[in-house]
Amino acid sequence: MSDLIFDWNERRLVSMLGKNPITVVDETLRDGVQSPTVNDPELDQKMELVRMMDRMGIGVVDVGLPGAGARAKEHVLELVKLIRDEKLSIVPYCAARTLEADIAPVADVQHETGHPLEVYAFIGSSPVRQYTENWTVQTIADISRKAIEFGVRQGLTVAYVTEDTTRSRPDQLRVMFDTAIEAGAARLVLCDTCGHSTPHGVRQLMQFAVDFVDSSDADVGLDWHGHNDRGLALTNTLMAAECGAQRIHGTALGVGERVGNTSIDQILVNLKLLGLWPHDLSCLGDFVRLAAKACRVPLPYNYPVFGEDAFRTATGVHAAAIIKALDRGDSELADLVYSGVPAGQFGIDQVIEIGPMSGMSNVRYWMKVRGIEANESKEKALFAAAKLSDRILTDNELMAVLDRGDAHV
Repeated sequence: MSDLIFDWNERRLVSMLGKNPITVVDETLRDGVQSPTVNDPELDQKMELVRMMDRMGIGVVDVGLPGAGARAKEHVLELVKLIRDEKLSIVPYCAARTLEADIAPVADVQHETGHPLEVYAFIGSSPVRQYTENWTVQTIADISRKAIEFGVRQGLTVAYVTEDTTRSRPDQLRVMFDTAIEAGAARLVLCDTCGHSTPHGVRQLMQFAVDFVDSSDADVGLDWHGHNDRGLALTNTLMAAECGAQRIHGTALGVGERVGNTSIDQILVNLKLLGLWPHDLSCLGDFVRLAAKACRVPLPYNYPVFGEDAFRTATGVHAAAIIKALDRGDSELADLVYSGVPAGQFGIDQVIEIGPMSGMSNVRYWMKVRGIEANESKEKALFAAAKLSDRILTDNELMAVLDRGDAHV
């Protein structure tokens, strides 16, 4: 199909995409369930979600915040045992405030399971947080150093998370980053905690962070963690990867506080379409649907790729083009002629319906796939019924029209 589509998404400018492997980090089971609307899944549901994450090649999973209480710690413990016992490749980590009291339960889980754990220790970094908490930059640095050194002594891999990085001053970030690296942090996590950033802002912050790490000569990784308050989470996350983030974070369906995080399923779809995800995503739809059920959140009808209407049309012009492609026996062409995402690549089929915006091609296709013999009077009856309707007609309604031989619904 390369001769039929000119792809402006190809990377012709300076980009880090494809130069280094990208690791996707799933935050569904911790940051995702912090939404007041989202239900914390049951343990068996969490286990199945983790298995699916591993199957799809997701590299790292936040299994919870064990310092939050007994239920949280129990779930964390059982999920780490699952990863250990089933020999999954996915790396577990736990979130924690930059406090020994939060990090100690993570160390306990690592000691009890004998399985390596990472800890992502977070603290607010922006001037607005400093003012609200009555902190100074030195206060943040001192708290961070003590916590990171404690985690390292416990044998944990520590990532240093600066909350609200996208509204933080570069001179102050340098102090915090220097402190974290000196204390033994293995990763720096840049957070758009309030969904403030634009793609241009992401590019500038990432360039600052990449330059900082290069100049420090330290073996430190960079993560991007985004939120969707301005509707830019996915775009910002892809921009962060393009600018050098090696780990990018997301949650199933983008669940999370306020309007949520970056949608991890949309990250995976886009990496796949960019040729940067070699793993099998055939269970991604099942993952999305299980996450929706487990978190008790609806899957919007217009949700990208996995929403009910993602590959469903009743518009005459659109349907006619898809049908012409299918008549050629070319399902790949049918997927692309009116869609930016190939449905078949994700185990989904194009669906053509009949409604007031339909053409006669919709009617003929609908009859053909149901094995109904072509007949001009039947076609006209269905077409007339569609034009009299204010919505898509159901199969039962259309069959009733055929049975009666008139346009009445």
